[in-house]
Amino acid sequence: MHARTLFRFIAATLLAFGIATPAAFADDAAMSSSDRHRPSEPRPSEALGRQGLIVIGHRGASGYRPEHTLESYRLAIRQGADFIEPDLVVTKDGVLVARHENEISGTTDVASHPEFANRRATKVIDGVTMTGWFTEDFTLAELKTLRARERIPAIRPGNTRFDGLYPVPTLAEVIALVKRESRNGRRIGIYPETKHPTYFAREGRRLDGTPIRTSLGAKLVETLVAEGFTDPRRIYIQSFEFENLIELKKSLMPAAGIELPLVQLYDDFQGATPYDIAYNLARGADLSALYGGLVQAVGGFDANTRYGAFATEEALAWMRANYASGVGPWKGNLLPRTALETPVEADGDGHAQLAARSTGIVHPMLAWALKAGLQVHPYTLRAEETYLAQTPGGVPQSVVAEALQLYGLGVQGFFIDQPDQGVLARDIFLEVNRLRGR
Repeated sequence: MHARTLFRFIAATLLAFGIATPAAFADDAAMSSSDRHRPSEPRPSEALGRQGLIVIGHRGASGYRPEHTLESYRLAIRQGADFIEPDLVVTKDGVLVARHENEISGTTDVASHPEFANRRATKVIDGVTMTGWFTEDFTLAELKTLRARERIPAIRPGNTRFDGLYPVPTLAEVIALVKRESRNGRRIGIYPETKHPTYFAREGRRLDGTPIRTSLGAKLVETLVAEGFTDPRRIYIQSFEFENLIELKKSLMPAAGIELPLVQLYDDFQGATPYDIAYNLARGADLSALYGGLVQAVGGFDANTRYGAFATEEALAWMRANYASGVGPWKGNLLPRTALETPVEADGDGHAQLAARSTGIVHPMLAWALKAGLQVHPYTLRAEETYLAQTPGGVPQSVVAEALQLYGLGVQGFFIDQPDQGVLARDIFLEVNRLRGR
């Protein structure tokens, strides 16, 4: 749906429910799309976003360009994202690059390079056996000969027209882009994720059998300092693992003389175990030395400890007091859904791909996290029908409506593949709430 049409549709919905008055949208006809989506321009002393609400370009604008490319990040910035999100892995020669995984056959054209055919390998990453090509077996110069491709072409066929155009960027190049795009009073931030930190630091091996032994946290801090990009208002560091964030807070950042906000990511509450905890348990590590009072806050660690154990009021309060500024839960845990018996068609393309319905339940983690003073940034909002759900009453919900719901529940930001839709939702949310006080 075109942004103007979508805006008018949502406006009519809000009017129908008495949330806003007609005056709220009286100027719509006179506003161009570029006017309405023009991002705010905060003064240098202000935090990013608008009224405390941020939009995070998930892997850039990955709904429109192949993910983790400079073009994807650039488009996210142009669409109004406050932060762009590079996932970080490391090369053979110790350079941080932006890829969703260290296995790159799904996001680059490496398989079509005969000179790298002998680099194909089978490895175990966080307990999962994977076969392909891995960044730790390539120097940066070698990676730069590859080109990115769309990771999910069946869902985003339009993005495949950009296959083969863009190289794999380094973190330093991402920072340089952000610096260039931060102008005319507008500043952009980065939201890097350390991917598989236990694997890279302790468990992983290169193709020749040598241990990788690279701390992603140390490399990240080193790069940020070297690039002169250490403003805590412009950076969040995130990870699905706990140990590396605590290490960043307690030792790596203090040693570098910097202090940056850290965000604890959550995989599925019921089905997933933090890999660093599983690794350290299996090796009989001193858990108290690594995790401090977090062990007691969740009632102890064992083989059955899942992410849900860290979503309690006590655990969240401990995390806020000791290392975390925010949390990033999966939206499916925060707002649970149930599967539909039969998928329905909702976007007019003739394919029935909407397969879930929201339950109307909000996990108490949200209230506990907000009470503790944590930022809450759920992931991942996507506009395609296959990722959406019906409301509890059976109405198909667009990604803009989903974003409005999250803002209304109190989250301060979210990761989204189509940043323009997130910016649109924020504009509507702030406009409606501004006018309610008239």
